[in-house]
Amino acid sequence: MNLTSTMRNIYSAVDCDELPAKCDAGCEESYKLWLMEHPSALSSFDRMMNAAKGKRIVVFLDYDGTLAPIVDDPDRAFMSDTMRSAVREVARYFPTAIISGRSRDKVYDFVQLNDVYYAGSHGMDIMAPPRRQRPRDGKYLIKSPDKKGKEAVLFQPAREFLPFILQIVEVLKEKTRGIQGAMIEDNKFCISVHFRRVRKEDYCILEKTVTSVLEKYPHFRLTSGRKVMEIRPSIEWNKGHALEYLLETLGFSNSTDVLPLYIGDDRTDEDAFKVIRSKGSGYPIIVTSKPKDSAALNSLRDPSEVWSFLLRLARWRRNSSSSDVLKFGMFNKTDFWSRA
Repeated sequence: MNLTSTMRNIYSAVDCDELPAKCDAGCEESYKLWLMEHPSALSSFDRMMNAAKGKRIVVFLDYDGTLAPIVDDPDRAFMSDTMRSAVREVARYFPTAIISGRSRDKVYDFVQLNDVYYAGSHGMDIMAPPRRQRPRDGKYLIKSPDKKGKEAVLFQPAREFLPFILQIVEVLKEKTRGIQGAMIEDNKFCISVHFRRVRKEDYCILEKTVTSVLEKYPHFRLTSGRKVMEIRPSIEWNKGHALEYLLETLGFSNSTDVLPLYIGDDRTDEDAFKVIRSKGSGYPIIVTSKPKDSAALNSLRDPSEVWSFLLRLARWRRNSSSSDVLKFGMFNKTDFWSRA
C-alpha cells in the first residue's frame, strides 16, 4: 500500500459537498443535469412505491450527513427530535438498520431508538437477531443482550485487530496533539482522523504524521470521507457486506420479493449502492446538493429532504389498505424476536 499516494489523493481530491454553500449559475445548471440521471426520490416517490407493490421493503440509513447534518465537531452531530420521530415511524412498518462509520454504541447514543438495528465501524460491528447465522461466521459472533435486554448477537469480523486499533489511537492522539483542529475519534474497529478544522498549512504535517504511524501497521489501510481520513483493518468488509449480512440475518437473502432501500451521503455508502444495483431490485439514494459520481439511482438534497422522504414512506405504508398490508407482508419485529 502506497500511503503517501493515498494521502495525496485525499488532499487533492475535490469533494463537491465541501464547496462553498453559494453556487453560481453554472454549478446549479450542472446539478440540474445531474438530477436527470439521479432524480429526486421525493419527486419520484409515487413511481418508486408503485414498483414496490408486492415487495418487502427493508430500510438502511447512514447517520452523518443523512440523519444528522455534518458539523465541525463530530461529537455534536446530534439528531433532531423530528428526524428521530420519522425514523421511529419508518421502523414501525419496515425492518430498519443504521449503518455508520461511527462506533455502534456512539450511533445508538445519538439515535436512541430500540426498534432499529445498528451496524457501526462501517459494518464491522453489527448487532443482529440470534438466528439464521452462517456457520462460517462462528468465530466472529458474540452473544450479547440488546438495549432492551433481549438476546442478540454481535457480529465483529475485525475483532482480532482491536488491540492494534487501541495502540494506533493512543499513538495518533499523542503525535497530533500539537496540530490545531485535528481530532482522533476511536470508532472501535476503525479510527477517524478529522481535519475539518485543521488549517491548510498544517495538512502536510498531519499527512506525514498519519503516514509515519500507519507504516508500522501493515495490516491496516487508509480511506477517505468528508474531511476525514479513516484507518481500517485490511479485511474484505464494507457497508455493502454489512447490508448483505443484515438481509441474510433478517431472513431476506433468498427472498425474490425483498426491496432494499439505502440512503447515504458518503463515499463509503457507494459500496452498499453497488450491492443494491447488483441485485437488480432496490433503491440506492444519495444525499447531496452538488453533482457527484455515484452508483445511486435517486437523490435527496440534504437531511431535511431525508426527513420528508421518511415521513412520506411511513405515511404511505400507514395509508395502505389492509389487503395491501397482507400482500406486502408488514414486518412485525415482536413476532420476529419471539420466533428466534
